[in-house]
Amino acid sequence: MLTLVIFLPLAVACALPAVPRRAVPGIWIGACTVEVALVAGMWAVHGTRAGVSFETDVRWIPSVRAGYHVGVDGLSLPLLALTAVLFAACAVYSLRQPHRVRAFAALFLFLETVCLGLFAALDLLLFFVFFDLSIAGMYFVILLWGHGDRSRSALKFFLYTFLGSLVLLLGFIGLYLGADPHTFDMVELTRTPPLEGSPGLAGLTLLAIGIGLGIKTPVVPFHTWLPPAHTDAPAAGSAILAGVMLKMGTYGLVRIALPMLPDAWRRYALVALVVGLVSVLYGALVALAQENVKRLVAYTSVNHMGYIVLALGAAGYASGGADARRLAVTGAVTQMVSHGLVTGALFLLCGVLYDRAGSYDLGRFGGIAGNAPVFAWLTGVAAFASLGLPGLSGFIAEFQIFAGTIGGGAAATAVTGALAVLGILVTAALFLRVLHRAVLGPPGELTPLVGDVRWPELAALAPLLALSVLIGVAPRPLLDTIEPLSAAVVALVGR
Repeated sequence: MLTLVIFLPLAVACALPAVPRRAVPGIWIGACTVEVALVAGMWAVHGTRAGVSFETDVRWIPSVRAGYHVGVDGLSLPLLALTAVLFAACAVYSLRQPHRVRAFAALFLFLETVCLGLFAALDLLLFFVFFDLSIAGMYFVILLWGHGDRSRSALKFFLYTFLGSLVLLLGFIGLYLGADPHTFDMVELTRTPPLEGSPGLAGLTLLAIGIGLGIKTPVVPFHTWLPPAHTDAPAAGSAILAGVMLKMGTYGLVRIALPMLPDAWRRYALVALVVGLVSVLYGALVALAQENVKRLVAYTSVNHMGYIVLALGAAGYASGGADARRLAVTGAVTQMVSHGLVTGALFLLCGVLYDRAGSYDLGRFGGIAGNAPVFAWLTGVAAFASLGLPGLSGFIAEFQIFAGTIGGGAAATAVTGALAVLGILVTAALFLRVLHRAVLGPPGELTPLVGDVRWPELAALAPLLALSVLIGVAPRPLLDTIEPLSAAVVALVGR
């Protein structure tokens, strides 16, 4: 069933050239809806059990012990669900896409397959293949359907992230060579971590993996490709880039770096703490200074992904209590889901502004609530979810991260966690500034152009924000799925 989930979008993409142009949007939406249903069925079957479900392990490249090995657990299942939901929302949002609809739909279906494949991969070489293919797919989305200086932004995105993938490959080769016997299988590498007797080589391997995944996340100082890529990408492209593809970096840290290099992660956990803290504060402060609302949302992604790195750094402190470290990892995974839903919605809302007025300039909008009350309500819910208001998913994620980081018992985690709380204050200030100036302020020159959301936009946005509310009010189904995985990761890092 998992293989069907992974490759169904690609099969539909390959069939699109044979169908009439007017049928393409309906087929695209239908395929994405089926994906959501299939992933929901997998979640119902997997439940809260520990370990891997829906596992398939087929020989692929026997000479290096690489296989088509896929499966789902408490880490991959929430991200598969996020991917399916966000791609479905983008398909509905793009119902009125006027340019090259067939190619646009095919490219997004291709991207859905590679994203699903990466989150299900249990083989390092398979993970790398999907990782690289996602870079190529998003490059063409920005280049062909973006705006502004799209060629430059697409090239910068590709060069940065492709360089990161090459460094990541070096780290994977280090894991392969350090394993006995040599293998790319993630399950075997987790069961018997390589390089445990070679701290120097383990440190270099972790450095390569950390840089490769840090560029993808992105964390400071590897974040500079992100704002132009988001600013010049189409709204649906930005939603997928922020909501799904950034999670490839943090997912890789939880899936690969922590369990396969536990000694090295413990030894350099302070580095992860500092990088996470700097990303939290820098992302929030730079976002506060932005006049371009889409760049503002892009910098909040640096801030929110920094919380995840901070939590994973705290999980590496063996002196911290096991319960607090599990809470930090659970919060990190919850933040991945929450950020995907909320920031995906924010970028689609930015797309509504650009579609109406052709601008992201905050100074040229004001009093939008008068002309577009539904848009104003949706923006308010998304903004409050992003700043961590109780009752929304951002609060559930950030509360666990801070409780796990500050309450871990180690001085370094307590200090960095306390300082990172300032990021929430700055994030609250910047989103209240947006709401005051653009939504509730005096009318701006472009305000008359901003009509309310159309039904495809509402149908795309409402489920994302409804899920954020659902997680904020009733988080237990999500947390019960994640917690067995968190306990297993903490046990591996602490052994």
